[in-house]
Amino acid sequence: MSVFAFYLFAICVIGGGLFTVISRNPVHSVLWLILAFLSSAGLFVMLGAEFVAMLLVIVYVGAVAVLFLFVVMMLDVDFAELKAEMAKYMPLALLIGLVILMQFVMAFGAWESNSAAADLRAQVVTIERHNTDALGMVLYDQYFLLFQLAGLILLVAMIGAIVLTLRHRKDVKRQDVVAQMMRDPKLAIELKDVKPGQGL
Repeated sequence: MSVFAFYLFAICVIGGGLFTVISRNPVHSVLWLILAFLSSAGLFVMLGAEFVAMLLVIVYVGAVAVLFLFVVMMLDVDFAELKAEMAKYMPLALLIGLVILMQFVMAFGAWESNSAAADLRAQVVTIERHNTDALGMVLYDQYFLLFQLAGLILLVAMIGAIVLTLRHRKDVKRQDVVAQMMRDPKLAIELKDVKPGQGL
């Protein structure tokens, strides 16, 4: 049963990733991506990493994929124009994909399993500790500085994306608090002497 479940999840991951790329409808692509995420979570559960599986479901499926889905459905994007632009770069993309595929073949062809890996995995299994506890000890103890550095890199990337995409439109009125506080009342207020019965 475990072998059947593994092959089922693996086929769903590969199929979901493939149809995410080749689907013509962006909404269908997001749905296939959600299937790939859920199948990956199933594989993590089979490996005994329930915490990582739940993170994958909560963060990626519950937040990122749903956000993609809402953005795709609410934005009025001209996908025909985007496909026309992508068609110009298709030969270069195929060439890059072929180079990456050749690199994968070379890497897996020269792959050799370490003889000590099986013993190390057996030691991890025999330790009476929950995998969430073990993951926390490794992530926040042994690799604490690398974890903080990764968070800093993501923060810088987010700020850079905001700065690069921020456009100040001149036709949009914005509030300037400093200018409001420093204004001269003599220039901001004008008194009108309204005669009785005359109106404004």
